[in-house]
Amino acid sequence: MSEKKLIAYAVSDSTGKTAKHLMESAVGQFPDSDVKIRSFSFVRSLERIDEIIEKAKADNAIIAYTFVKTEMRKHLNMLAEKNNLEYIDMMDQPLNMVAGRLGVEPREEFALKYKLDEEYFKRIEAMEFTLRFDDLNESKGIAEADIVLVGVSRTSKTPLSVHLSYLGYKTANVPLVPEVDVHPSVLENKDNKVVGLTIDPELLNDIRIERLKKMGLGDDATYAAKERINQEFEYADSIMEEIGCPIIDVTDKTIEETAVEVLSYFND
Repeated sequence: MSEKKLIAYAVSDSTGKTAKHLMESAVGQFPDSDVKIRSFSFVRSLERIDEIIEKAKADNAIIAYTFVKTEMRKHLNMLAEKNNLEYIDMMDQPLNMVAGRLGVEPREEFALKYKLDEEYFKRIEAMEFTLRFDDLNESKGIAEADIVLVGVSRTSKTPLSVHLSYLGYKTANVPLVPEVDVHPSVLENKDNKVVGLTIDPELLNDIRIERLKKMGLGDDATYAAKERINQEFEYADSIMEEIGCPIIDVTDKTIEETAVEVLSYFND
């Protein structure tokens, strides 16, 4: 393992997700290194920038930032250069390119993207819907959903549903359990909105054992038994074959990667 340590700052006048994701993507290419990412969100004054630069000096940090106001970008750039700190301005070039093509100047308003609008309320509605119909085999949720996920327990149905709802899709998820009949509307799939999820059985076994440990139960429970898992897979495979839905293997995939694959069936 490398002995060098690095601290990266993700700074933003809004949530900071863009700068943080950039740093995480870069840091991910150095899995054996000791790198810490510190986030500074809703930075909206020159005084706050001054404070962050002082901290960055002490940490000898690198800085990735997103500011929509030119004054704030220039201020951070000036201070970073004055203190020999490496930085990347993630907004300057995109803003200039868009402004150049459109022939208008940016509004430079904080978090303009996140102001309350129709898309915002659509996401909230989708998230509320998804939480209401999480892990249910119920007709109303299936009928009203944009996407219906099916699969055995611990195939990431719930976190994937929540992520899809954040993107604005009402998502229901239905557990496939041998002892429970699947609702007929899922089997019919007349709107072609059902997507099946599967996973490597060995990995599922490990996941379920860890789940049992967190619940304070022994790892010999039927829930994690390989015979039970094989039985569930046989049942789930037969149901998904009957539905004729696309099936996504979530093994070693992030929630974001799986979501992209799910949406590829709906956005063609």
